[in-house]
Amino acid sequence: MAEKIEAESVLISDLYDDLLYNDGAMFKELDIVSVEGWVKTNRDNAAVGFLELNDGTCFKSCQLVYSKDTLENFSEVTKFLTGCGISAKGKLVLTPDAKQPFEIQCTEINLEAPCDSSYPLQKKRHSLEYLREIPHLRPRTNTFQAVMRIRSVLSMAIHEFYQSQGFVYVHAPIITANDAEGAGEAFIVTTRNDGDYEKDFFGKKTSLTVSGQLHVEAYALAFRDTYTFGPTFRAEPSNTPRHASEFWMIEPEIAFADLNDNMQLIEDMVRYCIEYVLKFCPAEMAFCNEFMQKGIIDQLQAVVDSEFVRMPYTEAIDILLKSGVDFEYPVEWGMDLQSEHERYICEKVINGPVFLTDYPKDIKAFYMRLNDDNKTVAACDLLVPGIGELVGGSQREERYDELLQRMKDMNIPTEGMEWYLDLRKYGGVKHSGFGLGFERFLMYITGVSNIRDVMPYPRTPNNCMF
Repeated sequence: MAEKIEAESVLISDLYDDLLYNDGAMFKELDIVSVEGWVKTNRDNAAVGFLELNDGTCFKSCQLVYSKDTLENFSEVTKFLTGCGISAKGKLVLTPDAKQPFEIQCTEINLEAPCDSSYPLQKKRHSLEYLREIPHLRPRTNTFQAVMRIRSVLSMAIHEFYQSQGFVYVHAPIITANDAEGAGEAFIVTTRNDGDYEKDFFGKKTSLTVSGQLHVEAYALAFRDTYTFGPTFRAEPSNTPRHASEFWMIEPEIAFADLNDNMQLIEDMVRYCIEYVLKFCPAEMAFCNEFMQKGIIDQLQAVVDSEFVRMPYTEAIDILLKSGVDFEYPVEWGMDLQSEHERYICEKVINGPVFLTDYPKDIKAFYMRLNDDNKTVAACDLLVPGIGELVGGSQREERYDELLQRMKDMNIPTEGMEWYLDLRKYGGVKHSGFGLGFERFLMYITGVSNIRDVMPYPRTPNNCMF
């Protein structure tokens, strides 16, 4: 056996990983260890005390045991408040019969940073509404420890999925002169108060991007498979649990690909990301399963194991009309389906994920490829149980004349869009893509019902704290 190392500095995540993956080799190797972190709870019985310490490296905390017999500053340590930053040294001890697999029996505990008694996070369950008032402190709660770690891991899953398949990651511009959706709900970027944009910083009217899609299409026609993953902005005044003014989007574009290729890419990505999170965030997902949405793990696993059905929009409308259900929004061909309709299709009819395809052209964007019937476009929405629409995509209109006519029909100005039309003139092969709201995906995976609770600092109407 190697020589014992005194006061080896360790991370709590390493201790748990050592037990899980390395048969406790670290516990056999080390004697006295040193840890640093923040106090979650502190209790004592006048002779022995117990500190719950979290160092931010994993969801789980570590129990520190201290006693009058081994700690000179015992009485001082008993007064350490929740939120204090401390360092500690002690002996690692396995405790397989207790709630935690190990503890540190401390011989030294030092206060690194005091915490005022007004600290608003105490040992009780705080409402999510209350925590939104203190976004700078809520990362210290169990809920946001779980959700934000899952957010980090899900981000990695997105990149690993696309990078492993040879996609090129494109940083789409945040400031743009184009409104990709044609809705006009964009934040204007200006240095002037008079609206004279010809004299503005860029010499024209510019805004924060609502989508990186148009710019990434140009790169797909050079690199074949590309994606962007970055912030987007909408000045839509919707103040609902599903809308935010600043959010992140995943937008791949693939060349020489039709709508079927596009749907296969969506399916592969969703499966991969769910499996990735379930594998690398077991403790966090267990917490979400208990406190966010009961059964969320089984629901996600069911999606991974399910066949992704494909159904034309027209067939879905027929099913809804014949369902006998008194929907809040009356069903008719040509309507934009509401969440109640989408959930009925995927939860009651299919009982699993389903792609709806070939939507009426009048309710979809100008860049979607017109079908031969001249009434529908080659679009798809992925509906999943629990929320309805998760992903929206389409085969893009690669024909110059048809795209130009669609822009005219939908009153999309061609001025400033010449570059986009050029892509159809110069080797514009068939290509497809989709958009996935990252926070929407994160809400689905965690079971969190409000978008404000999956973002570090939510930006919504009348709310821009810090």
